[in-house]
Amino acid sequence: MRNVFFGLLAPTMLAIAADVEPPSAGKPAVDKSVFNLFNPTPTEYLRAMDRDGPGTTESPYTVDAGHFQVELTLVDYTYDRQSFGAMTKRFEAWEIASMNLKLGLLNQLDAQLVLETYNLLFEREDGSRLTRRGFGDTRFRLKYNFWGNDGGRTAFAATPYVKFPTSQEGIGNRGVEGGLVLPLEVELPSDFYLGWTTRFDAVRNEGESGYHAEFVNSVEFGHDLFGNLSGYVEFFSAVSTKRDADWEGTFDPGLIYKVTENLQFIVGLNIGLTRSADDWNAFAGMTWRY
Repeated sequence: MRNVFFGLLAPTMLAIAADVEPPSAGKPAVDKSVFNLFNPTPTEYLRAMDRDGPGTTESPYTVDAGHFQVELTLVDYTYDRQSFGAMTKRFEAWEIASMNLKLGLLNQLDAQLVLETYNLLFEREDGSRLTRRGFGDTRFRLKYNFWGNDGGRTAFAATPYVKFPTSQEGIGNRGVEGGLVLPLEVELPSDFYLGWTTRFDAVRNEGESGYHAEFVNSVEFGHDLFGNLSGYVEFFSAVSTKRDADWEGTFDPGLIYKVTENLQFIVGLNIGLTRSADDWNAFAGMTWRY
């Protein structure tokens, strides 16, 4: 229960600690509220491009009105090994070309469609091997920025989402699910930044009717390294209300290379810290804005 309470209060506590000004703080020189899907934001007024993934800590910034952004996971590989007495179970998963398609609707609102294009899963146990492959689930999301989109030391947003069970047999759980993502970003001294994401998920129970709640928190510290290269370290935590579920924790370093103002690449490695977490997960992706 303490994890739930902390997850609810964390964004508020961080905002207070950063001496947040009212939502009107950091107001841009031009009134960007006049821009929308059919009256796009001029190129000279575009905010710096940011991303929601790959990775767990999401961005509070939306895509500018009338502009399109693709966040593509080129490849994602997960490995996990579990031992139960004399029995060993190994799990491997490949995720290829998953993407988040984002469209700016208003200056503070964008719409997102998340597609799991191709999944390849392997499970090995006592010499047997099970393989599953195919399309994954689909998520529709809306992100609304409350403050900080175009200036200020902090930014905060809310992203409600719905997951539709479009996956092929054995890839997903065949349930409609939903949740809420709350990303916060804070500028720190010496050009460091802190990102915090709290997520609340309604997850379908396996093998029985009904849903249970899961609570996810991640915190990310980042800084420019040299040239167009920046790096980050992230700490991830997931807690489920399902009976006998274990806490999951990972440590996640990564690198981001900015090619242009509208194109960047990212690589990362998520390392399991708890028994219930995957042993490791490596990914490479790119973000492109038009």
